[in-house]
Amino acid sequence: YEIMPSLVGSEMCIRDRVDINLADIETLALLKGVGEKRAKAIVAYRESNGQFNSVDDLLNVKGVGEHTLQLNKGRIKL
Repeated sequence: YEIMPSLVGSEMCIRDRVDINLADIETLALLKGVGEKRAKAIVAYRESNGQFNSVDDLLNVKGVGEHTLQLNKGRIKL
């Protein structure tokens, strides 16, 4: 994946979809509604439980709800 400067403000945008089984905290934090705290929770969940089998498995991560998942469904992959 490639991170590109956004045309809006100082936010960064993700050009390609993020592999939630491989992405680091910094990359996951760029997803909408995620931030550093939830990104750390995603990585911790992945380290404790193994790879995600579906995008919907993100709902098992504390702090990630249906709204956050819907915001990012087109931005994430396995």
